[in-house]
Amino acid sequence: MTNETAPVNRLILGDNLEIMKTLESESIDLIYLDPPFFSNRNYEVIWGDEGEIRSFQDRWAGGIEHYIAWLKERVELMHRLLKKTGSIFLHCDWHASAYIRVEILDKIFGMKNFRNEIVWKRKNSVGQSNKKSSQFGYNTDSIFFYTKTRKNVFNTVFTESNPEYIEQFFKYKEPDGRIYRLATLTSPSPRPNLTYEYKGHKPPEKGWAISLDKMKEWDEAGKIFIPKDKSKRIQRKIYLDEIHGQLVQSLWDDIDVLSPSSKERIGYPTQKPEALMERIIQCASNEGDLVLDPFMGGGTTMAVAERLGRRWIGIDQSVMAVKVTEQRLRKQNGVLRL
Repeated sequence: MTNETAPVNRLILGDNLEIMKTLESESIDLIYLDPPFFSNRNYEVIWGDEGEIRSFQDRWAGGIEHYIAWLKERVELMHRLLKKTGSIFLHCDWHASAYIRVEILDKIFGMKNFRNEIVWKRKNSVGQSNKKSSQFGYNTDSIFFYTKTRKNVFNTVFTESNPEYIEQFFKYKEPDGRIYRLATLTSPSPRPNLTYEYKGHKPPEKGWAISLDKMKEWDEAGKIFIPKDKSKRIQRKIYLDEIHGQLVQSLWDDIDVLSPSSKERIGYPTQKPEALMERIIQCASNEGDLVLDPFMGGGTTMAVAERLGRRWIGIDQSVMAVKVTEQRLRKQNGVLRL
C-alpha cells in the first residue's frame, strides 16, 4: 500500500489490531488513542453491539497482565505505523497508567523518546460524602506523549494570558504607551563566549543569554532595559502586544469536561472535549498530515482533524461508534466519503 492509496479520511469498522496490520509502515504523523480504561467493568460497554461486547470480553479475559498484553500488541503496531517524525498520545487514568508507561510505552518507544506526562485536570466534581474516606479523590487523567525519534514535529501552543498574570508582570510602559515586562538575559549554563561587559555592566556569572552582536542589535531596537545603576542587570523587554499568550505546560487545567448541556454532546458517555483534541493535533501535526485514532468512539478526533485540515483514519469495532461518528461529520461539513 502506498501513501496515495492509503484509506485516508475513512471510518473503518473492525478490530484495530487486524486493520492496522494492513496499513503501510511509517505512514502516520500522529496517533491519539483513548483506549478503554482498566477500571469499572460494567461501564466499559457503551453501545452494547456485538463488536463492542466481543472486544470487551477480549480485554477482560484476565487481570491487569492480560489487559496490558492486549494493549501492548496494538501499540507495537502503532509504533510501526508512525513516521520517524511522528508522535503518539495515549490517554489513560490511574488504574493502569504506571503499567502502561513502564511495560508498554517505555519498552516500545524507549525512555529517551518520552516527552511528557500531560495531566488533564478534568474539573469534574468528585462530590461530597459524609462517609469517612482513606484517600483523596481522583479528578485527573494522564496523557502520555512519546515520539518515534528525537526529530518529532512540535508546534508551540499558547493559552490566552490570564488577566492577573498580565497585571502582575506587565507593569512597565514606554512613552508611546506600549506595555512590557522585563525578563532575564542570563544564560542558564556557563558560556565563556557570552561573557562580556556591555556599557559598563558586568556579565552574569554564567554569561549572557545572547551574543554581543545580538545585544547591540536589541539595544538599537529598544528591546533591552539598561539600568543607570551599573550594579543592576540588563534585562530584555517583552511587549504585551507581541505575545501570543502563555505557553502551555504539562498541566492542562484550562479544558473542562463537557457539561450535560454542551452543544458538543452526542450521547457518548466518555466523550472528550474538542478543545483537548485541538491542542494535541495542533501541537504535534501540520496541515495535510495524517492522524490515526484506533479507538475513535464518538469521533472527536476525526471531527477536529477534519476541521483543522488534517487527513484522518478512524477505527472502531462498534457499528454504533462508526454510525455516530459519520453523523457527526456529516453535520459538521455535510460531506463524508465512505
